[in-house]
Amino acid sequence: MRTRGRSSRWRVFARGREDRGFASVEFAVLALVVLGLVFTCIQVGLYFHARKVAQSAARQGAEAGRAFGSSEGDGVAQAQAFLSRFGGSVRGASVSSAGSTPEEIRITVRGSVATLVPGLNLHVTQYADAPIERWTNP
Repeated sequence: MRTRGRSSRWRVFARGREDRGFASVEFAVLALVVLGLVFTCIQVGLYFHARKVAQSAARQGAEAGRAFGSSEGDGVAQAQAFLSRFGGSVRGASVSSAGSTPEEIRITVRGSVATLVPGLNLHVTQYADAPIERWTNP
């Protein structure tokens, strides 16, 4: 009987030893998942911030270009000035007034987004339209 008791105690002790270090593996796997989620959230935030900056630059350019007596070039210059001050998150930004008509101005801002993942290329394109102010006879 005595050997039987030792044997069952040994099995309980051995069973506990088989699980040693498993918590470290679980933590490592869980840490990778959590870090992936954190970096994804940061990347999504960078994308939406760059999109908002590009939209604001396009809106500023459209407002400057629609004023009475101004031209499309004034709108493009205003959008570029806005990007030089606040556009750090929009890399390689280009501004154009393509698509403008004599009655309406359209300012388009294109650029790429800063990324955390090497090889990932995210691009942003935003535009703003506005009617050009002009004098009309009643």
